[in-house]
Amino acid sequence: MTTVWSDQHITKLRKLWGDGHTTGEIGKKLGVSKNAVVGKAHRLGLKSRPSPIKRVAKPQQEEKERIFTITDLSSSTCRWPIGDPKESNFRFCGATVFHGKSYCAEHCDLAYVGSGKNRSEDSS
Repeated sequence: MTTVWSDQHITKLRKLWGDGHTTGEIGKKLGVSKNAVVGKAHRLGLKSRPSPIKRVAKPQQEEKERIFTITDLSSSTCRWPIGDPKESNFRFCGATVFHGKSYCAEHCDLAYVGSGKNRSEDSS
């Protein structure tokens, strides 16, 4: 189907587009498909508009924290204990270790303290 866009149709398209009518409404008033309206509006350089289709954002599922037990640990996983060993939710960090250490970078900061020289200066 070939659509002939007369000056009158183009003028009406511009007005309806500017008034905020949907492409479907414009198409019905002009006797063309909504895709024809979209194409012509694009070729005319009319300002694009957001899609009227409302997309529902999927709720993000919380990442389930993996529980690393002693049998899950390897030389490349952080061995920092988390929780009370007497409790059922006790686990180990399991993140990638800092090179040459038994813990990840975050837990290395907690586990390895600088020399006593810095501590004595702080207490003066």
